[in-house]
Amino acid sequence: MTPAERGRIIKEARISKKMTQSEVVGDFITRNMLSQIESGSATPSVKTLEYLANVLDIPVASLMPQGDDAEDTGTVSGSERFIRAKMLFFEGRYAEAAELAENEEEWGAFADEFTALSAKCFYKLAETLAESDAVKAVEYAKRAAEMSERGFYANEQLKNDSLKLLNSIAEKLSRYYAGLISKI
Repeated sequence: MTPAERGRIIKEARISKKMTQSEVVGDFITRNMLSQIESGSATPSVKTLEYLANVLDIPVASLMPQGDDAEDTGTVSGSERFIRAKMLFFEGRYAEAAELAENEEEWGAFADEFTALSAKCFYKLAETLAESDAVKAVEYAKRAAEMSERGFYANEQLKNDSLKLLNSIAEKLSRYYAGLISKI
């Protein structure tokens, strides 16, 4: 699906609902951005596509690349994988979500979204494992901190939370090993 085709679908859905561009955008995006999306001169993020699909009451899948053209670019698998990974995240299935986001070479146009989602998955995994498997928790927290710095959706708060968690795990390990040494 070309950006122009996606824009046509959005514009037709908006007109069929008898909505102005201003009514569709609300506080989420600017009217100018919607105009660019409708004309095919801007490529919206997955989050924007989800918002527009919700407002216009159309399936988000109708705005995602489909068919043979999309398979040639690898975009279908990227968009489908991202939506699936996001659903898994919201279900609390962080390891499965992170696994879907594992191969950066396949992210394509969704690199920023995958980076942000991966950072959140790694943080949640680190948080979950902090008490039971400190070594894995440290690995995940480091990855969360690293991923949270990257891309359009870089998240300073998530980076700080990841570093705090790393510090907390390090303190627990330090006390544990100090206790072992004191018994010798």
